[in-house]
Amino acid sequence: MTKTVNHWIGGKTVEGTSGQYGPVTDPATGAVTTQVALASVAEVDAAVAAAKAAYATWGTSSLAQRTAVLFRYRALLDAHRDDIAALITAEHGKVHSDALGEVARGLEIVELACGITTQLKGELSTQVSNRVDVSSIRQSLGVVAGITPFNFPAMVPMWMFPLAIACGNTFVLKPSEKDPSAANLLAELASEAGLPDGVLNVLHGDKIAVDGLLNHPDVAAVSFVGSTPIARYIHATASANGKRVQALGGAKNHMLVLPDADLDAAADAAVSAAYGSAGERCMAISAVVAVGAIGDELVAKIRERAEKIKIGPGNDPTSEMGPLITAAHRDKVASYVTGAAAQGAEVVLDGTGHTVEGFEDGHWIGLSLLDKVSTDSDAYQDEIFGPVLCVLRVESYEDGVALMNASPFGNGTAIFTRDGGAARRFQLEIEAGMVGVNVPIPVPVGYHSFGGWKDSLFGDHHIYGNDGVHFYTRGKVTTTRWPDPADAPAGVDLGFPRNH
Repeated sequence: MTKTVNHWIGGKTVEGTSGQYGPVTDPATGAVTTQVALASVAEVDAAVAAAKAAYATWGTSSLAQRTAVLFRYRALLDAHRDDIAALITAEHGKVHSDALGEVARGLEIVELACGITTQLKGELSTQVSNRVDVSSIRQSLGVVAGITPFNFPAMVPMWMFPLAIACGNTFVLKPSEKDPSAANLLAELASEAGLPDGVLNVLHGDKIAVDGLLNHPDVAAVSFVGSTPIARYIHATASANGKRVQALGGAKNHMLVLPDADLDAAADAAVSAAYGSAGERCMAISAVVAVGAIGDELVAKIRERAEKIKIGPGNDPTSEMGPLITAAHRDKVASYVTGAAAQGAEVVLDGTGHTVEGFEDGHWIGLSLLDKVSTDSDAYQDEIFGPVLCVLRVESYEDGVALMNASPFGNGTAIFTRDGGAARRFQLEIEAGMVGVNVPIPVPVGYHSFGGWKDSLFGDHHIYGNDGVHFYTRGKVTTTRWPDPADAPAGVDLGFPRNH
């Protein structure tokens, strides 16, 4: 019998009532293993109502109460790393080590939330005028929502709700309906840690659920991670409804390799950054820009390494790359490779015919490497979101930076060089929100913020770090004047001498 994933509302599992369900597939076998309840508008209202009711007490709870829960939560997450990772592998398909890495990066933000006390300190200026003080504080918003993608079903939610609830908000999470189970386990563990009912709710669904949250008058803010077209829609719709929005979109991340670079290190980095998580990540390097005469040697080194990657089920400890999330996505990714030669690229590796023995119905694709790709080709223009690496050739550093800055995306980027001066120039001249110097995937640690520029981010705030705290709070400034006790009206004795 197919398992059903239901909602988590008000501290308990709530069966779906819409009668609508979505299929959840094991990408390694192609078999539907689970169905997930898809919320109706009434169920959206119920989740938001539970969060609003919980905010009445959670919003005024002490920092000590909140951090005590978060410390216990962090310990439970640590103890259940393997369980969370197993759910990710079963529904997303990524290999177990990748899934464990995802959990570890999510835990960084839980740890940041445990230390929220210092992040929420206000400011005070005394005697700005005679007997006048000015103070500023940050206060929670109320009910906030998170809409998260399939590629990191545990990490991206953990980039949102721990900080939001640490700041005193309550949260409604709408995870991807393609791999929903990890989100429920995260919520169950939070409840076990002592998080009050209704502070964290998980609402499963599709566009009906998303639009319900975007239009709900009791939702104060929306966080989103996904593709650029949907990020633009989320931002426009929620902003039109007066909500605060951070919407992180897609990417086409470039890696500039200068002639002086360590080509072995650059090739290692390109392979891990392009093909890790089967390329299904917004921080994947999908375009290597080779400067000068090093292109042929670099491509040869990348090919040599890529051909050794073992593809197989994510629960096989010998697998280094798993399948793609759905058959439809696999076919779309493959189309960029099969059409590349007609658009002028040299197909160095073609992974479109790859299968895994014993798992022939899985959503498999091999590693593909395209060389001499033109900037007007589909493989370069689009975010492929799969294990396809494009190599572009340029004559100079300046040509490389100009090519990269012409991209509409500005999420992450990297430079490989031994020259500190070139790296410094690149850091300042490149138009992207995250920069790596000899680091291929420059995802910041938890106490810095994650986010891109241009079509990779809609809204003013990056996610987690200081930006995350600011997004989930709003500032209030109080100006205070108190009379001196010596000026008290006659007849009131406060113990101060009259000749003061």
